[in-house]
Order: sequence, then structure tokens, then C-alpha cells
Amino acid sequence: MFSRKRPFRTLLRSRSQDAPVRSGRGVFTRRALVVMAVQAGVLGALGRRLYNIQTVEGDHLRQLAERNRTSKRLLAPARGTVHDRFGVALADNKVSWRALLMPEETTDIASVIERFAQIVPLDEHDRARIERDLKHVHKYVPVTLHEFLSWDDMARIELNAPSLPGVLVDVGSTRLYPFQDLTAHIVGYVAPPNEDDVAKDTTLSLPGMRVGRAGIEQTQESVLRGDPGSVEMEVNALGRVIGEIDRVEGQQGEDVRLTLDVGLQSKVLERLGDRVASSVVMDCRNGEVLAMVSTPSFDPSLFDSGVSHAQWNEWANDPRTPLVDKAVSGLYPPGSTFKPAVAMGALKAGAVTPQDRFNCPGYFDMGGVRFHCWNKWGHGMINMREALKFSCDVYFYEVARRCGMDPIKAVGNAMGLGVKLDIELPHVRAGVIPTPEWRQQHGFHWNGGDTVNAGIGQGFVQVTPLALATYVSRIASGRNVQPHLIRATNDQISGLASLDAAPAVDIPQEHLNVVRAGMFAVVNEQRGTAPKARLDLPDVQMAGKTGSAQVRRVSRALRESGHFNSMSLPWEYRPHALFICFAPYDDPRYAVSVVVEHGNAGADEAAPLAKQIMTDTLLRDPSNQSRPPGQTVAQAEPEQG
Repeated sequence: MFSRKRPFRTLLRSRSQDAPVRSGRGVFTRRALVVMAVQAGVLGALGRRLYNIQTVEGDHLRQLAERNRTSKRLLAPARGTVHDRFGVALADNKVSWRALLMPEETTDIASVIERFAQIVPLDEHDRARIERDLKHVHKYVPVTLHEFLSWDDMARIELNAPSLPGVLVDVGSTRLYPFQDLTAHIVGYVAPPNEDDVAKDTTLSLPGMRVGRAGIEQTQESVLRGDPGSVEMEVNALGRVIGEIDRVEGQQGEDVRLTLDVGLQSKVLERLGDRVASSVVMDCRNGEVLAMVSTPSFDPSLFDSGVSHAQWNEWANDPRTPLVDKAVSGLYPPGSTFKPAVAMGALKAGAVTPQDRFNCPGYFDMGGVRFHCWNKWGHGMINMREALKFSCDVYFYEVARRCGMDPIKAVGNAMGLGVKLDIELPHVRAGVIPTPEWRQQHGFHWNGGDTVNAGIGQGFVQVTPLALATYVSRIASGRNVQPHLIRATNDQISGLASLDAAPAVDIPQEHLNVVRAGMFAVVNEQRGTAPKARLDLPDVQMAGKTGSAQVRRVSRALRESGHFNSMSLPWEYRPHALFICFAPYDDPRYAVSVVVEHGNAGADEAAPLAKQIMTDTLLRDPSNQSRPPGQTVAQAEPEQG
């Protein structure tokens, strides 16, 4: 047996057949390398991305993820409360419910609002406000859709929550004014902020924020407002709130305690009744305002939820001007209540003495014009004390003519007339004590008749009831007391001024004594002009001064006809009735001013009211009480929640 060798040609053919196999193996290896390279690149890119996600962008992405799970928003702070001097709440907060929209939690705000409006109707005013708020607030600031929700409204919103992404029901607060119109002009009211308010302070865009628009609410806005807080809530994929994660309560505004005695305030309002009138009660030892009433008034709580056009038009067109605080903004000719200032101005200028006597025949002629005394028969020869007692017009015509307006203005200003008083209320008006220079500034010429007319508080002389109360307080005390309403902030008594702390007025004591004696005679002596003001309290006497201020000129012919009676005139043409007083006479403690618009005669209308108000004040004696008379501490000071 032997092996046969394969021929060379056969061997070559065999090798050539094996060659493609080796070539195929090389191609497969290159493809594998490409795949591996691609895989390595992808894995590298993925690793790099994972590194960036985990390390570089970790914090940012964690916040984004957390934001999908949570919702954070700012909280409006609770507004500070306002109390009277005994701790009785005059402006407080009560819980209310509202629907909010979180713009950052919905992609189609317009459709969400439309669906909401099908559940809780939105009027044109609401839609305009929502549109304005969406334009001016950041996405993380919630927008109020509807306030003061009922239980039925809240139930429907919660039931439809899946179709209302970004909408939530929130608890808020509403401003509560327990005494409504009784303290409206003093406490004021709050209202939703407007665009100008938000432009000045963006926190005012928070739901529930309110801005003081009148009274103490306005002047003490920075004290009462407080600082906002925040709340973080857990939400599901639909944006529905699951639970609260964290809450930082806002800083509540500070509480403000007033000098006011709301019990006395109620008594004064009861005395004034339905008259168009105002009255101020002051502690003439330190300037605390114990009561300040302006009638008619209004309900301030209506402004929190929005006043209707019909209601606003009713107030605006009412000739009795219920929105105007007549005590600080009403300007009236003071009439004969101005005569004590004229007397002190003339005495200080040396134009007359208390003993000088002038004859009153019932009229005073000057420059071809006759000026009448209220008593057409005249008062005869009288001195200063008697002229104040009888309220003789002719005497003060002559005194003003001799003195001139500059000394009268100087003394009037020193006593609080014709100057703006620094009390904690907006829209306080200064009034006017005219002079020739003042008249020229208004483009007119001053003449002697203007001086004579001003001598009895007519013509261009104008004052406020608050100024009259300050004026009589300074006469009574001889001190430059300043009227004020703020007694304490957060129960920290703000350094109450005592009688000794106020500087003395720049009037000689003997001049003040002459005026006080004349005012005593007005009330307590025979033929005084205000016997109806005499107090019925034992061993307590009051001094005062009547005033009747004309609002239109009465012709000489009508006056001399003997048939003129101002009560026959239409109401708006009748004189204003005024009275100022202080008591007790021998130890002055309280001062009162009363102005009754078109009340006709101060002696008949204003003086009896002042007597009643002063009697109520003396019996309550609020400046010397730690709590209202007849109340326990628990009644006077509400529980702190």
C-alpha cells in the first residue's frame, strides 16, 4: 500500500477554494470593530450624560422634579386689628374662602378659566380683574378667580378638580367692621389694590391683600399690613393638592389702639340722630379724641367685596354727603363761636381792653353798608364779657374794625383755627382765616366790610368741627394740646401727653380768663344765649359759646320787614347751628364741638345736643377709666385667639 501524493494542480485548486473563507473572516472582524466602536461611543456619551445629570445638573433637575411634585406659593399676611381705648375691636378679620389659579401649573389658562366660569359664574368685572392680574404678576404668584365662596361653590370646584388644573380652594380673611357706620369715618375701610399699588409693591398682588383707602386703615397702612409668608404643598400628576409639606406663616400686621371710646361714640351718634351733623369730644388736657361722629355715614365692609355702581352713585348723589368725614373735612363758617378768638386777638394787639364799652343800637353802619346785629333792638352799652354773653354782633364789628385781621388770624392760628391739624386721618382740611393778602392772592380786593364780616365768623372764615374742638380745648386748658387718635401700637402706650407736657398757648392768662368768664355767662347767667345748655349735674358747670352761620345773604328789606324767619327757608338755605363748650368749668377736662348743617339756631339746636353729649361724657368719664363703665375686664378685652 502506498499513498499517492495529490498533484500540484489539485493542491493549488484546493488552496484557492480555501482563500474565500479566510477573506470572509477578515470582513466579519472589521464589522465587529465598527459595532464595538459605535457601542463604546454610545456608552461613553450616555455615561457623560449621566455624569452631567448626576453631578453637573443634579441640583437643577432635582428642583425641577420636586417642582412637579410640589407647589409653593406666597401667603398674604393677616392684617393688624384696630381697637378702641378699652380693647373693643373696631376692625378685625374673619375667615373666608376663595378660588385661586396657579398660572405655572396649567398650560391653557384661558380654557381653565372658561371651565371655572361654568362652575362659578364670573362677571365682567371679575374677568377684567383676572386678565389684568395675569398680565402683571409672576407665574408663581396665584391669581384670585373668585372670593367669598359658598359651601356649594367649594363642593363643585373640588368635584371638578381634574378638569381644573392649577385651580385650588384657599382659606383667606375678610375685613370685619363690627360697628359698621358708627366708626366708618374714623377707622376707614380697605379695598383690593389697583395697578398703581401693585407697581409700587409687588406683594400686593397676592390673593387676599387689601389696601387701606380711608381713615386709620389708610394712614396706618404700613403698620397694619404685615409681611407675607409661604406654603409648600404636595400635588399629584393632575395638580390636585394631596397634602401640605411646609408652611411659614406671615408676620401679622401690628394692632392699633385708638383713643376713641366706642361706647361714647354710640351715645353721640344716638344724640345726633338723623341730622346732617358732626361732633367731636376731646380730652382738653392731652388732646385725646374720645368721640368723633359724622352723620350720615356708610357701611365700610361693602368696600372689601366691591361696591356696586348703584350703591356708589347713591352715595355720590346724596346731598348729605355720607362718604365725607365732616368732622375733619367739612368746612363751615364758625359764626359767633369765632368771637372768643376775635376778642383775644384784639386784646393781645391792644386795640381794646376788657372794660371798653361800645353801644349796640342793633346795627353798624360802614361805608354806606348797614351790618345788623342778631337782636334788632340792640344791646346798649356793653363790655367784652357782656358782648360774649349776649353774642352781640355790633360789639365785634367794632372790635374787628379797630383790630384788623392780622392779629385775629395770629391768635386764631395759635388756637387751632385756620391751620392743618396733625391728626392721624387723611383729608384733614385746614380751613381759612382770611387777610387782605389772602384775598389778593385770589385776585380780589379786600375792603373794610370783609373785616367787619369776619369779626362775627362770617364771610370767608371757615373751620372744621375738629378745629373747633381743639380751639375750645386750648381756651379751657391754656395749653397747646394736639388732637390725636392713636393711643397705642401692639398695646405699647405711645407716650400720652399730659397737661404739663403741652406748652402754654401764646395768649396771656388774663385774656383767657376774660373769654372763659364770658363763655361761662353764656350758659349759666340770666339772658345768656345758651340756657338750654346748662348742665343738670350737681356741682358741675359748663362754659360754652353759641353760633349761627348764614349760608346765604338776607336782604335788608326782608330783614326789616318783620316777617323774616329762617325756618321758612328751604333746608339748604338755613343757617348752620354750632356750639362749643368745656366742662367742668373750674377744672376743665372735656371739650365738645357740635355742628348741625342748616340747623338754624345754635342756641336752639346745637346747644341742647352739646349739653346731652357733655353729660354723657362726664358720666362715663372715659379718660379716667381702665374699662368701659358697667363692663368687666372680660367684656372690655376680647379673648386673644
